[in-house]
Amino acid sequence: MSSCLTTQTPIGLIGIHGSKSITKITWTKRNAKSHLPELRRAQEQITAYFAGSLFRFDLLLEPSGTVFQREVWEQILSIPYGKTVYYGDLAGALSTSPRAVGGACAKNPIPLLIPCHRVVGKTGALTGYSGGGGLRTKQVLLSLEQTVTTHTG
Repeated sequence: MSSCLTTQTPIGLIGIHGSKSITKITWTKRNAKSHLPELRRAQEQITAYFAGSLFRFDLLLEPSGTVFQREVWEQILSIPYGKTVYYGDLAGALSTSPRAVGGACAKNPIPLLIPCHRVVGKTGALTGYSGGGGLRTKQVLLSLEQTVTTHTG
């Protein structure tokens, strides 16, 4: 049975959904509590991420999607903190089109934890974000990671 736990972040109130694994992240206006261990771990790690002290999430993720979408999300998980990758580069690695990669990013049910904010257009343009607040949220996340990597070296 799936549960939800909310946590306040600089990008809004986030709902962490799942049970033994994380299945979805949403932006919400309602507080929700849960005592499920994996949701608590996610809450702690998200808090540490925004504090600039966590650079890689260590959580069991189970996003719902097609085989292709899951392949794209798996590639996105390998993008290091503070780095960006072009849609076209991901597309080349997967033998598909940048538009198909963008479509998979748009369907990412676990934004932030599957860091699709690190995927940008070929000119470095921010072309979309599936999380709450859209491009503004993507910019905040990229700025956070750039600021932290600049200060930590």
